[in-house]
Amino acid sequence: MPPASQAARRTAVDVSALLERGRTLATPVLRAAVDRLAPPMDTVAAYHFGWIDAQGRPADGDGGKAVRPALAVLSAEVTGASPETGVPGAVAVELVHNFSLLHDDLMDGDEQRRHRDTVWKVHGPAQAILVGDALFALANEVLLELGTAEAGRATRRLTRASRALIDGQAQDISYEHRDRVSVEECLEMEGNKTGALLACASSIGAVLGGADERTADALERYGHHLGLAFQAVDDLLGIWGDPESTGKQTWSDLRQRKKSLPVVAALAADGPAATRLGEILAADAKSSDFANFSEEEFAARAALIEEAGGREWTAEEARRQHTIAIEALDVVDMPDRVREQFTALADFVVVRKR
Repeated sequence: MPPASQAARRTAVDVSALLERGRTLATPVLRAAVDRLAPPMDTVAAYHFGWIDAQGRPADGDGGKAVRPALAVLSAEVTGASPETGVPGAVAVELVHNFSLLHDDLMDGDEQRRHRDTVWKVHGPAQAILVGDALFALANEVLLELGTAEAGRATRRLTRASRALIDGQAQDISYEHRDRVSVEECLEMEGNKTGALLACASSIGAVLGGADERTADALERYGHHLGLAFQAVDDLLGIWGDPESTGKQTWSDLRQRKKSLPVVAALAADGPAATRLGEILAADAKSSDFANFSEEEFAARAALIEEAGGREWTAEEARRQHTIAIEALDVVDMPDRVREQFTALADFVVVRKR
C-alpha cells in the first residue's frame, strides 16, 4: 500500500473521474480512427474494443482501465494546455496498446480478455494479426495528421516506445523456454513491455502542449517506473487474482509458464521451497500433459512461489517502483492540482484488483 500521506491525497482526488475523463475524451476520436479501417477489420476492431458483440450488435463492453488515456490528457495540463490537447496522443497510445493486446493474446494463446473471447478465438488468427497491424499504423497517422512540430516530436517518442514494447514481448516469449531468468532480466523485459508505453502516455500530452525535452523526459521517468509498478501488480494478479475481477482464468500466468516477477523472485531465493519449485517447473517444461493439469496442481505451484517469498517480494517491488515514479515528478514545474492527480493515478495502479 502507498504511504499514508499519499493515500490521503488519493482520497482527495476522484480517480474514477480522471479515468472516465480520459476515456470520454479519447473514445470518439478512437472510434473515428477505427472507422477508417477496411471491412471486416473495422468490425473486428470494434469487437476487440467492446463496442459490439460477436454478432455485430452494439455492446457496452469493458474497455479496460483507461490509465493510458488518463495520463495522456493529464500530461497536457502540465504545460497549461487544455486536456483536449492531449487527446491525439491518448488515442495514438491506445491504438498501440491494443495492437499489442491483439498480438499478445494470439501469441500467448489467451482465450479470454475482459470477460469474453479474444479476437483470434472469434474471428481467427489472421484477423487478429491484420487488425493489430492496422491499429499500429493508425497510431502514427493520428499524430502526424496534426502537422505540427510537436506532433513530430510526439511521434518519435511513440515510435521509440513501440519498439521497446515489441522488444519486451520478444523477451517475454523467449523467457518461457528457459529454465531460469534473472530478476534483472525480468525487470528489463517488463520495463520494455509495460513501462515504455506508460512512459510515453505520461509525456505525450505534454509534448503536444509544447513541453521542453527536460520536462518530457521527467514525465517519461514517472511513467516508466509507474509501468514497472503496474506490471508487478499485474504479475500478482496473474497468479492470485480473482477471475471475476481480472477476466482471466485462475492461475493464468502459471498456465502459460510465464517467468513473471513472483516466479523469478521465488526461484532466486534460498530455501527448500525455491529448490522444490525449480524442480517442478523444470519438469513442467518437459511434460506432455501440462495442458491437462488440475486446479490443485497449479494451486500447489502458487503456494510454493508464496512460500519462497516471491509474492511478498513482488508486492514490495511494486511499492518501490511507485515511490520512484512519484519522486520523478519533483523536477517538473506543474500546478499542484495536476501533481496530485498524477500521484493519485500512481496510487491507483498499486492498489487495483484487475
